[in-house]
This record gives sequence, structure tokens and C-alpha cells, in this order.
Amino acid sequence: MSECSHDCSSCSQNCSSRQNPQDFHEAPHKLSSIKKVIGVVSGKGGVGKSMTSALMAVEMRRRGYGVGILDADITGPSIPKLFGIHGRAMGDENGIWPIESRMGIDVMSINLLLEHEEDPVVWRGPVIAGAVKQFWQDVIWKDVDFLFVDMPPGTGDVPLTVFQTLPVDGIIVVASPQELVSMIVGKAVKMAQMMNIPILGVVENMSYVECPDCGKQIKVFGESHVDEVAAKYNIPVLAKCPIDPKLAECADQGLIEVYGGQYLNAAADAVQALLK
Repeated sequence: MSECSHDCSSCSQNCSSRQNPQDFHEAPHKLSSIKKVIGVVSGKGGVGKSMTSALMAVEMRRRGYGVGILDADITGPSIPKLFGIHGRAMGDENGIWPIESRMGIDVMSINLLLEHEEDPVVWRGPVIAGAVKQFWQDVIWKDVDFLFVDMPPGTGDVPLTVFQTLPVDGIIVVASPQELVSMIVGKAVKMAQMMNIPILGVVENMSYVECPDCGKQIKVFGESHVDEVAAKYNIPVLAKCPIDPKLAECADQGLIEVYGGQYLNAAADAVQALLK
């Protein structure tokens, strides 16, 4: 048998590096105290991802936890509007301080740094990703048990930056009932799997409308496909949320914290279990 002609030690080192990929996670601000980071993701826009992020934060705050929301949707920020926050985030020699909502939820969004909240953010991908890193490294998140990261839709620069930079403890995938959801959810799930991010489950929004007269559930977008999709990827369905005019009214008025719907209790349970 002929002797091996290549550098086996080099091969061993390369194989080892592939099995143990380099950790690119960045440390948060030195004054921050964050226990768990939860990403809220979607494969496409318009499925209620920001609403889910806000309602999850409100529910965890009601349970007595310290909560923050990092609005990573830089070009389409809506978290401040949902909470009725219109001020400017301030900084000092220590760093940038998030703005507190009425319930005491810490919020940081690009809209809290712009001169006018209607101003568009016309930035290229790397600059947007850099802003998200700054929200993690330069913002002081004090006494936060759960930091929810409201991510932009898709699998582009910002989700990649979040997954690589932040120590994400789990993600919630948000979807809608259409048959297209199979492909969309699949993209989000496979990206999370590639990045070794645990998937807590999927939340379906706009599942139905409840008739105010008879209580019948009307499937506006047709029959749901979320159960079969979740089974395909072996992830739980955490909620099927209806189209609720009361929720829309609260959101429009910046009063998301007074909405009384309990549709996300199972999702909140899954998040709460991360501390046990």
C-alpha cells in the first residue's frame, strides 16, 4: 500500500474547523443584562410579524418579566407605532437608552433616531446590517429577561447578521394560511437550521374571521395549511390567530398594550420555558 501523499494534520484541522464553526457572536453593551433572545421571523412580508413581536412582548411583560424589543426591520419599522411611542431615543457617555413603553417594555427602533419618523431609510444592505449590530452593541438593555428581535422578512443580510451576531435562543416563525406558506415557512426554517438556531414553533396569523352575530369562523384566505407544514418540519403550531378588528384598532391608536386577546398563550409558554 502506498503512503499517503497529502498533509493529514492539515486535513484534520480543516475537518475540525468544519465540525466546530467559528463563533461570530458579539457581546452586547457592557451595561446590558439580557437572559434570552427570541427572533420573530417570516419568509415574506405582510403576515403580521411585527404584531406578533409586540403581542409576545406584552404577554411576557404581563407575566412579570423584563422585556425588550429590538426592531431589526430597519426599512419598515412599525414597533414604535404599535406602542404609541413617538419620542427620540437619547444617549449619554455610556451608550444609547431604549424608550420605555407604558407597561415598561424597552423599545429600540430606527424610527426613534430619525428626525422625522416618516423619513425613509434608503440604505444598502451592509449599512442596514450594521445598524442592527449597533442596536445590540451600543444600546443599553438593562434587566431584560426576554429580548424579542422583530426581523425583516426573508433570508437576506439582516436575518443573517442577527443569527451570526446575537446569541439567539429560539425563533418563532410567523405565517399566513395560504398554500404558498409551505415554501415560505420552509425557507425560514431551513435558514434557522443552517445557523443552528432552535425553532420554538410557528404562529399563523389571519387564520379566520369570527362572525359577530353567530360566532362562526370564516376562513377568508381558505383552509389553513399550517398544520401539515409544521408536521413536515417537525415543529409545533403555537397559535392560529384570527383577524380581529379590535386588534387593528388598538394597533392604529398605538395601544397594543391594552389589547386583551389571549391567542398567543401557548407561544408565550414556549418562550417562558427557555428560562427553566
